[in-house]
Amino acid sequence: MPPIQADDTASSISEQPASADEGLVLAYTVAGPGALASVVDHPEVAAHAAGHRRTGVNVASLALAALRAGDVRGRAMQAPYPRLRALLRAVGDAPYEADEDQDIRFCLPDEDGRERWLRLDEIPLLSATPAAWPRP
Repeated sequence: MPPIQADDTASSISEQPASADEGLVLAYTVAGPGALASVVDHPEVAAHAAGHRRTGVNVASLALAALRAGDVRGRAMQAPYPRLRALLRAVGDAPYEADEDQDIRFCLPDEDGRERWLRLDEIPLLSATPAAWPRP
């Protein structure tokens, strides 16, 4: 398997030892778009992309569920992220659970009022809602 390589805009990462009381310090340089493409287009990354996406949707679902709780919801609704606010409105207080494949699903009514268990990426949002990353 070939190693993942980036162009000259790649990040440099170095571990700098610190005292036992301070732990480990990680210093890095942000990479440019060329470095991102070299990682994302790598065969090993591509081979596991669906699983990584599924895991990301599940983590985002649990984060959204946590942001619905108590006084956190009010603060989350003030965040400058229109997609977050749209998802919070769409999900409301709907119950959620993991299905047999361990995907997190929210129980939401469809157009006819029937219950549907939807993954976060299946929830219909208003057309004015910004697209999820990557944006076209």
